[in-house]
Amino acid sequence: QVQLVESGGGLVQPGGSLRLSCAASGFTLDYYAIGWFRQAPGKEREGLSCISSSDGSTSYADSVKGPDSVKGRFIISRDNAKNTVYLQINSLEPEDTAVYYCAAQYYYSDSGSCPTLRNEYSYWGQGTQVTVSS
Repeated sequence: QVQLVESGGGLVQPGGSLRLSCAASGFTLDYYAIGWFRQAPGKEREGLSCISSSDGSTSYADSVKGPDSVKGRFIISRDNAKNTVYLQINSLEPEDTAVYYCAAQYYYSDSGSCPTLRNEYSYWGQGTQVTVSS
C-alpha cells in the first residue's frame, strides 16, 4: 500500500527556514518520482519541484527557481536509505504560507526526468501546513 506522510511544517517568521519531509512506504524511491506541491488559501495547487527515480535529478518550477547563477530558495533532495524526500525552504516569505503536499508516481526515466504536473501523480500525502508570519 503506497503511503506518503509529510512532516516538518509549522509557524515560522519571515526569513526563516524549514525542511519538510515526505516519508514513503509501500514502495521504493528507485522507481517512483516524487513531487512537491503547495496550495495556498483560495488558490490552485501548484507544483514546486520534483525528483526523479532513476538518478535523483531534480526539476523546479519557474516560480521557485533561482537565477541561473544562484540556487533558489527551494531545494529538493532524497535519502533512499530512509525512503524519504525532503524540501528545504529558505528565506521564507509570508507568500509561502500554504499546505505543502508530496506526491508519488511510478515513473522511471533513463534521462532523469520527473513529472511536474498535478494530474501526473497518483498518490498524495495528507499535507503539512506552513505558516510564515511575524
